[in-house]
Amino acid sequence: MTKDILIRGFDDAVHSELGKKSDQMGVSVNSIVKDAVEQWLNRKTDIPHVHDLLIYSDEKSMNNFLKSLDRMTNDMEWFKSFAAPPKHSTEKILSKLNWFNGTLKPYMPHGSNGSKYCGKVMQNIMRNSEKKPLCCVDFMITDIAGSSFKYAVELEKGYDEARLPGLMFCPYKASDLMKSDITDMIELFMMHDRIFIIKNDDIYKLHITQESIHKIFLN
Repeated sequence: MTKDILIRGFDDAVHSELGKKSDQMGVSVNSIVKDAVEQWLNRKTDIPHVHDLLIYSDEKSMNNFLKSLDRMTNDMEWFKSFAAPPKHSTEKILSKLNWFNGTLKPYMPHGSNGSKYCGKVMQNIMRNSEKKPLCCVDFMITDIAGSSFKYAVELEKGYDEARLPGLMFCPYKASDLMKSDITDMIELFMMHDRIFIIKNDDIYKLHITQESIHKIFLN
């Protein structure tokens, strides 16, 4: 029995271009999309372990992003979860949307035992996920970066070496990022799979690659 699929964000320009290609190839648009989906499924037999960086301009922009993320994952088998300091601006929004708050009390991500505490929070989220892939936003790292960006980078290294199954989003305020040491900033960029900049309702993807000097003179 066949099913209809609704594809969000499939605008007129893309649909028009796809129609032209299908005419040239002599196949239907449906066949092209079906083939693309089958190829993607064949490549994605395992749950991804994605580690993404979010750079946001202000609280309103982050709140807009979280609401959009919730809508996008409504019909999917993600375990929607977060960790955040007490009375954090996002706690009310995500709790209202029925996201699981994995933060443990007392809240202790700072200091010499901070990494151990953060590990326990992640274990708590995994334990409650019932083996569903995670869609998790970690605002503990936002809090830590506000007082010690270098320590935040160290904790990021630990997570990057033992990633959890699913999507892990690490949000950083743009103001904290701009005050950081450039070496720490680059290290933070390089250990994440993707970097997104969030401003109002817009999302920009930032690409960072290490280059040699001679490439400056090449097109």
